[in-house]
Amino acid sequence: MASTVAAAPSGRSYIGPMIIIGVLFFIMGFFTWLNGPLITFVKLAFQVPDAYAFLVPFAFYISYFVFSLPASSLLRRTGMKKGMGLGLFVMAAGAALFGQFATMRVFAGALTGLFMLGAGLSLLQTASNPYVSILGPIDSAAQRIAFMGICNKVAGIFAPLLIGALVLHGIGDLDAQVKAADPALRDSLLNGFAAKIHLPYLAMAGVLLLLGVWVLGSPLPEIKPAGANDEHAIGHTGRSIYSFPHLWLGVLCLFLYVGVEVMAGDAIGTYGAGFGLPLDQTKFFTAFTLGAMLVGYLVGLVLIPRIVSQQRYLAVSAVLGMLFTLGAFLTTGYASVTFVAALGFANAMMWPAIFPLAIKGLGRHTEAGSALLIMGIAGGALIPQAFVHLKEVINFQAAFALLMVPCYLYILYYGLRGHRVGQHVAG
Repeated sequence: MASTVAAAPSGRSYIGPMIIIGVLFFIMGFFTWLNGPLITFVKLAFQVPDAYAFLVPFAFYISYFVFSLPASSLLRRTGMKKGMGLGLFVMAAGAALFGQFATMRVFAGALTGLFMLGAGLSLLQTASNPYVSILGPIDSAAQRIAFMGICNKVAGIFAPLLIGALVLHGIGDLDAQVKAADPALRDSLLNGFAAKIHLPYLAMAGVLLLLGVWVLGSPLPEIKPAGANDEHAIGHTGRSIYSFPHLWLGVLCLFLYVGVEVMAGDAIGTYGAGFGLPLDQTKFFTAFTLGAMLVGYLVGLVLIPRIVSQQRYLAVSAVLGMLFTLGAFLTTGYASVTFVAALGFANAMMWPAIFPLAIKGLGRHTEAGSALLIMGIAGGALIPQAFVHLKEVINFQAAFALLMVPCYLYILYYGLRGHRVGQHVAG
């Protein structure tokens, strides 16, 4: 890795890198939280049922599982800075591909574009998350990641509103027209609707290319994880990555966390539709969840680590997640949807807490540990898929609760005990 430093910058020296990485987290949030509105888009544009529409988050998130370990190997050769730039270039190709195939109404091609977008994001995430975690003291990493989460969720609030205005405007009326039209008129209506996605995604591809060039030319310093996240402090010198059980338990925790995050953010529109709520309203529900997440990040910034530790806050968040899930199950209509949106608040500080707890003390294994954790993002592919199939055989509210509560129970365990398993000092 070229021009590495032995340890993370300190004090004011990492404010500049934080701003650059904050821009990248904004981009990651923008594309990640487009999946909710895109489920609505592909369901109408391609005339597919929920089970097929939910292939949108599946194609996007499963790419993390496929590409995270190769991304880790690549980062050892390129360094984190060049890896981030390359990730943006791959994302640009994916955005262009999705826009083109979606306009042509070629479903497999559109999913391929989303898969490529996820591939670029897996490289970006594998580099940027450990970078932020070790940019300063590891015990305050949740605070830094919370700042990144604010950038991410501001983008996430903006993304569905933008796509809602540019692409999904009047979708309820269009859906009614399509259902009443003859085959020729139906195809014409759907082709016109699908074509709306082309220009926004072409513009996004151009922005991603420019950002990639900007990052490569930026003064972002390289950080050598072995120096900034030293394993000696917890007594694992020279051991293999398999000797860190808190990491492996953290991978499962992150898998379940991303699953519940996507359920609360991307599946909320489908959840609301289960009550018969109109499409012109459900298309914006993702933004409500992300608004709640934004509030959760602001609270986390204030409380962690000055008032409460990141692991304790994780446990409290898991309890809130279970309570809000039960609230959603016991109510109906807009009240139930409100509880699902409130899960955004409960979920907000989970990633910022889980990630640094899981990579703590990995030293030379930090890149590999980060890659394993990023692979856990595949939970966003599999848990919503389980929901969309389970709700075909039982009530959708019951399906939602049956999936969410066990996930939060495990996250609670990791916050209380799992993050300390195998470590030689108190966590």
